[in-house]
This record gives sequence, structure tokens and C-alpha cells, in this order.
Amino acid sequence: MNVTRLLLPLLIATAVPVGAAVPVEQQTLSSLAEAIAKGEITSEQAVKAYLRRIAEIDDSGPTLNAVIALDPDAVRQARRLDKERRSGKIRGPLHGVPILLKDNIEAAGAMPTTAGSLALKDNITNRDAFLVARLKAAGAIILGKTNLSEWANIRSDKSTSGWSAVGGLTRNPHSLAHNTCGSSAGSGAAMAAQLAAATVGTETDGSITCPASINGVVGFKPTVGLVSRRFIVPISHTQDTAGPITLTVRDAALMLTAMAGTDPEDSATVETDARKRDYAQALSKDGLRGLRVGLVEMPGVDPALIARAKARLEAAGALVLPLKLNPSDDSGLGEAEFKILLAELKADLASYLQALPPGTVAHKSLADIIAFNKANAATELAYFGQETFELADKEAGLDSAAYLEAVAKARRLSRTEGLDKLFADNNLDLIVGQTSSPAWLSTLGKGDAFAPPSLSELPATAGYPHLTVPMGAVDGLPVGLSFIGGQWQDAKVLSAGYAFEQAGPDLRIKPSFKP
Repeated sequence: MNVTRLLLPLLIATAVPVGAAVPVEQQTLSSLAEAIAKGEITSEQAVKAYLRRIAEIDDSGPTLNAVIALDPDAVRQARRLDKERRSGKIRGPLHGVPILLKDNIEAAGAMPTTAGSLALKDNITNRDAFLVARLKAAGAIILGKTNLSEWANIRSDKSTSGWSAVGGLTRNPHSLAHNTCGSSAGSGAAMAAQLAAATVGTETDGSITCPASINGVVGFKPTVGLVSRRFIVPISHTQDTAGPITLTVRDAALMLTAMAGTDPEDSATVETDARKRDYAQALSKDGLRGLRVGLVEMPGVDPALIARAKARLEAAGALVLPLKLNPSDDSGLGEAEFKILLAELKADLASYLQALPPGTVAHKSLADIIAFNKANAATELAYFGQETFELADKEAGLDSAAYLEAVAKARRLSRTEGLDKLFADNNLDLIVGQTSSPAWLSTLGKGDAFAPPSLSELPATAGYPHLTVPMGAVDGLPVGLSFIGGQWQDAKVLSAGYAFEQAGPDLRIKPSFKP
């Protein structure tokens, strides 16, 4: 456990009582922001209420292990923002709202950015990731960091999602024996348990949408390039992106509006300022009306949930058409993607490590991390190995013919002959389908029991937007509905998900913390 967690008793010892009318565990980001704006609760009270909830649910009680570190400056941040509000300075709808960051995203202050690995336990850079600087400028308070699948689940294909050497195993708040999916496991679980008003995750392939679906919340993977990756521990500059995990689509839109922006240090964001908009303002209950929507037919889906979702989509005004996808292993997309991830992991991680401030981390390459893990096998390799790391370390550079061929192949199969073709040939506006299977049992040392369906690969490799919204549960375990759009169609995807969400009763399942 990170040393900053030891400060928790001090942070909440002088807590100002929170009015019963505004219990944070019953608030969305939007409703909490409204309560703060009306003076029903202060930001300081909200921070301390969340700190109490973390102590009661994450550190004891169900013991979720969703939060890996707390920012000792959170209360001071809240007091400063309360003072600004009293003086008439309002930064926006996120002013004074506490959020949690996945622990591969840097934030200035005392918290290290570990990616769950003891190799980065001293990685205190005192830098804000570009997206964090934007969130702070919008008034958000960084409450702390969330646990993740170590190294964002790229170390081994035999890993158990939600486990890291720094944070241990994150537990699913709906059933503590079940998995949280990876790699944004802590962000998904913390959001479901309402340990903050919103969380931030990252995705290379499925690492926002799967944890959101399995934990029963909203998760949005934006178009790659909409949100800067600067000062985030990388896997792949082709596919990596950060995105919001929240209780509602409106909350996700508010977060994305603050996070999105052109960063001179991230070339993928060069178009962002011209493309971005106020995503919350773009939401409409009529966001599905008149749209042609392809409903993916694939094995493993729950027929009752899909039938109910189809009826709800149609009630919201969409024309729903059946759609079949070719498995990626038939096309070669999965193989090309894996080649890209291996090569870019080796190159991008080395670039990140070598650019860290002096005196933080001695490791400068993937080979150094592999050696560290071997030297600390009792803690780092206790449950699974690092064979994917070892494969990546054998890769040639990013100028190799094999890598460049894989990039071209993946783009062709995911875009030109993939999603672009599906949209064009079927005259579709969006693709929808069950995001993932329900959660499986966590079995440390035995890997993950992944099962179909999974809709993450095509939008992940294409770099296109992918939203998951709760659509119910199977045997008490949540399942999400995916909305996938074309490049830069983030507003359309969010608005469609919002229309689905608003078209009937709330389909989000509240956690039972079942032992």
C-alpha cells in the first residue's frame, strides 16, 4: 500500500459534517456538482465524505483494493476551490468535484505513478499529465489514484486482471469473488462503489470498456488523439488513450469536455482543438432518432438483455439492423495488433523511462524492468510471469519492415476493410452490441477466464470511439451495451448512449458487495 494511504486518518480527522441531504454515495458527478453550486455541500465536505467512504469500503469492510494512493493535498485543493467559489470565480461544472486517476497517469505532488509495479514505486515526478492539468484547470480535485492490472495488463497473457504488486487484487463490488476486468480495474470498481464523483481510466484494447461493463458503469474510450497521452505510462502510441469512467453518460461527457485538447507534445492531438466540442451540450434524448444502428450478432450474448436493448433502441427512434462481424483471428487483425503492441511497448516505454526527472527511477528500458522483476520474483512474479515483456524485448525498432507492415495491415483491416466498410456497406450510423461477458471468478495464478463476447478490438485498433452503457445484469453481474462510431464521431456516440440511457428506467445495477 502506498505511503500516502497512511495519511488517511489525518485527512478525515477534522472532517466537517456532511448534510444527510447530500450523501455522496447517492450522487452522480452532475448531481454533486449541482449540490456544490447550490451551497448544499462544500467541496471540502465532499472530499472528506469520499475519504471516509474509501476508509470504510476500500480499506476495510468489503476491502475492494480499488484505491492505490490518496493525495494528501486533496483537502487543501478543496478549500482553495471553495474559497474561489465564494469569491465568485467558477471554473466550470467540475469546480470542486473530487475524482480518481488510474495509477499510470502522472499527477503533481506526493503520489508516485507506479503502473502497479514496484519498479516504479519511487516514480514521483511532480508533473501533471496534460489531461490532469486540464481537469485541474476545470476545477476538478485529484482525490487519489486507482489500482490497475500491473503494467496495464501487458506483462503476461496469463495475468489475473485487477492485480498489481503495489495494490494487490481489486475486487468487484457486485461480488467480491469476481473479477473487475483490466486494466482500469480500480477505476471501474471505485466508480461502481462511488468512491469518487468520477474516475479516469486508460485503454489500449478494452481496458476502459471492459472494466466499465463488468462493474456496471459507463466507460468511454474516445477517438485516439482526442485526449493527450503525455506523462502517462505507455504501451502503444497507436492505440493508447485515456477516457472517463462514470455513473452516467452526461458525467462522461462533462469529463471528456475538460480532458480533450491539443497538446503540442502529443502529435496525435494535432486536430483535437478543431474537432472537440462541449460534449455535454451535444447530448440529446433524441440522439438515436433516425439513426441506422447495426446490432452485432455474436456468440455468448445474453438473448434476453439483447432483446430488451433492441426494443429500447427502437423506442428511442433507431432503426436496428442485424450485423455480423468477421472474427479477427480469421482476418489476421489480432496478429497484426499484437506485433504493434510488442514493438511499441519496447520503444515507447524506453522513451518514457528515459525522460523521467533525474533521481526518480533508475530503470531506462524494458530490459531493465524485466531484470527488476526477476530480481524481485517473490513479489512481482508471484502469480504469473512476464513472457509478453520478454517477447517485446526481442522486437526490432519501429523502422523495421515487419512492424511497418503490421501497422499498415492493422489499419487496413480495422478501418478500410473493417469499421469503415461496415458503416458504408450497411449504411450505418453506429454499431452496437453486448460489450463483454459478465465477470468471471478471480483465480490468482490461473489467469483470466475471458469469454465472448468482446467488442473492443475493432475500435481499439482503428482508434475509433467506443462507449459502454449499463444494460442490466446476468445472475446479478452487470453487463454493458457498446456504442461504436467512426473517427471523431465522439459526440454522436455519446449522444446515442445518452438517448439509450434516458429511454427508460435506469439499468445500472447498484453493488451488493456480495462476499
